[in-house]
Amino acid sequence: MKIAIAAENASARFGGEAVLPLKYAQLLRERGHEVSLLTHERNRAGLQADAPDLAADAIFIPDTRMHRLIFRLGARMPTLLREHLFGNLLVLLTALAMRRQLRALVAAGQVEIVHQPIPVSPAAPSLLHGLGVPVVIGPMNGGMDYPPSYRHHDAKLGRVFLRFGRAMARGVNWLIPGKRRATLLLVANARTRAALPVAHPQVIELVENGVDFRLWRAPVGVTKVDGFRLVFMGRLIPLKAVDATLEALAIARAARPDLDIRLDILGDGPERARLAGLAGDGVRFLGFLPQTECRDHLAASHALILNSLRECGGAVVLEAMALGLPVIASDWGGPADYVTPETGFLIHPEPPQDFAARLAKAILTLASDPARAQAMGQAGLARVSEQFDWQAKIDRMEDIYAQALLAAQQSEART
Repeated sequence: MKIAIAAENASARFGGEAVLPLKYAQLLRERGHEVSLLTHERNRAGLQADAPDLAADAIFIPDTRMHRLIFRLGARMPTLLREHLFGNLLVLLTALAMRRQLRALVAAGQVEIVHQPIPVSPAAPSLLHGLGVPVVIGPMNGGMDYPPSYRHHDAKLGRVFLRFGRAMARGVNWLIPGKRRATLLLVANARTRAALPVAHPQVIELVENGVDFRLWRAPVGVTKVDGFRLVFMGRLIPLKAVDATLEALAIARAARPDLDIRLDILGDGPERARLAGLAGDGVRFLGFLPQTECRDHLAASHALILNSLRECGGAVVLEAMALGLPVIASDWGGPADYVTPETGFLIHPEPPQDFAARLAKAILTLASDPARAQAMGQAGLARVSEQFDWQAKIDRMEDIYAQALLAAQQSEART
């Protein structure tokens, strides 16, 4: 098939959803499909280093004078407006340029189906319509709020802005009709399906994240470090609740100093300085690391901890499970779709007063019972292998593309 993957970001270096378009493009091309990747210019250097074959013929959308003007205006605004309003305007401006490029590719016979994997927000409008070929959007994953006791984590203006944005989403998606006119919409779960601001006759559930076992497999001969090492991997932002992780670690270390429980933090972000001030003994901040180094740190460790307060997905959970690690995660949002009682511990964030203590109890359970931790890790590996392999996901995507092409042909025949 001749497939165009269109995404604002496609990179293994930005974390989060940015890796999804990259994996689709790489794996589909490996299967012999003709893949055109369209993405923003900011991804060029990373793709040239990490995926030179893709970078060689990718179409990079440069910033225009309008991009720069909107950026300068947004830079003067409060963070909330800058990120959500002006940031979304920049995304739409890039998508408008992608739309022009896609029309040219379709006219030249180089594209027969378009896939827009991100943004994964169900509320985000899409400008990719009227291209003359089927369009598939998703899998989307969203509709998340903080647990009720943590709603204050969004400033009052933020909560008002969020409610206003969700109320406006239906109207915006009517004016910008990409999702209404898409051939197929993909959603990660029922929560996201309910959050869709458009009614659509063809909505398919497909897990958002997957694991590439060529990367996320324990290196041969890896040995675990001494003591008990936890790993957090992700951006250092408030919703990740790393402060609760640090408090839980301190409680566990005080209760059982003989277990030598430590925490490695892989990632960076605006919270780093504050969190470094809260951290006690046994904590290392290792910053942002390439995926291969993250894999090696995880493989030599004993468990992953991700007690986020608003995590729609949580690919790092699957990656840790693929390396045979048990997981301690919040029983809220995406991780609850992945972790089972056989593979780790889901700890509900409420009530907040004893959240850290309950996390500490899970940490101590794993640290004091290596056999149980190992059994959970092996159960997690089996679960990920069976249900979350990227290759199986690409199998499903090929079926979905074929379904979209058939639907388009049938629609054309009727008209």
